[in-house]
Amino acid sequence: MSVTIKDIAKLANVSHTTVSRALNDSSLINDETKKRIKKIAKELNYTPNFNAKSLVLEKSYHIGLFFSTIDKGTSSHFFYEVVRGVNSVIGEQYNLVVKGIDEYHDLNVISKTNFDGIIIMSQSTKDNPFIYHVLDRKIPMVVLNREFQEGLSVNILSDDKMGAYKAVQYLVNMGHKKIAIIEGKEGFKSTQERKEGYLEALVDYNISINRNFIVKGNYDLESGYIAMKQLLHNEEFPTAVFCSNDDMAVGAMKAIGEKNLKIPEDISIIGFDDNIFSSFLTPALTTVQRPIKEISQEGANNLIKLIDKTKVEKDTIYINTELVIRDSVKSLV
Repeated sequence: MSVTIKDIAKLANVSHTTVSRALNDSSLINDETKKRIKKIAKELNYTPNFNAKSLVLEKSYHIGLFFSTIDKGTSSHFFYEVVRGVNSVIGEQYNLVVKGIDEYHDLNVISKTNFDGIIIMSQSTKDNPFIYHVLDRKIPMVVLNREFQEGLSVNILSDDKMGAYKAVQYLVNMGHKKIAIIEGKEGFKSTQERKEGYLEALVDYNISINRNFIVKGNYDLESGYIAMKQLLHNEEFPTAVFCSNDDMAVGAMKAIGEKNLKIPEDISIIGFDDNIFSSFLTPALTTVQRPIKEISQEGANNLIKLIDKTKVEKDTIYINTELVIRDSVKSLV
């Protein structure tokens, strides 16, 4: 039989209301009493009844973590790092509900009754109706990964454009002039930012833009493979390829190998994200490290403050990317 608040109250010789307040860190209960009650609760292996607690405090104890989509264009590494980052902050305070925005056809289920707060890992402007709905319902919310300042307190994202710029800049400094790009999923903000960084670097270093060197991908292994095969059908091969994520870089590496070409001797490859497997490839992949976990942790910390009605300064926070140099780029100088 499970332990209840009334059981703790009897042993502590206080009312069950006092126990409830103590376990919820109410300022109405002095520290000594809180400490004594929490000690008894721990000794009895007390587990809170979230349903009862929710009714008393008018909270759901649910935090929603919403992606634009889980099935299309969201890599497993990206998904894992986001969930891990958020979960490391909320711990046992809240239950985490993870969903794709594209799964919802009726937004009325997104309410303050069901969610105390929402984190949106926004990858596309198609998320805007969902974001406006959450704002309209006055649910505390933080948007990650994409700039969206209207009505928000906090917006947190990585500087993908600068990350891509630095990747191409590195290729140029290594003597490459025939630089291709495999783009990410169409319609994703990250795809646009990374392509802009690529193009801006080429322009700044007076390198001509070859339209045949710009091919579309979809942020998955297969699309990287298909896109690289497309590049290898050109009469002129690029000496280096910037892949908009590491998954596509792996697909591109397979296509290069099938053509009996070597990396980096024949074609250099550079990725984006720094997936857990990137350092274990042969050759180890040079890539842009994107601080996904840190972005997610920062978002969760700010959301908890909003839920607790702690003052949060309205801000757009950029977390820097970092170029990780390994073995997949050859020097031509």
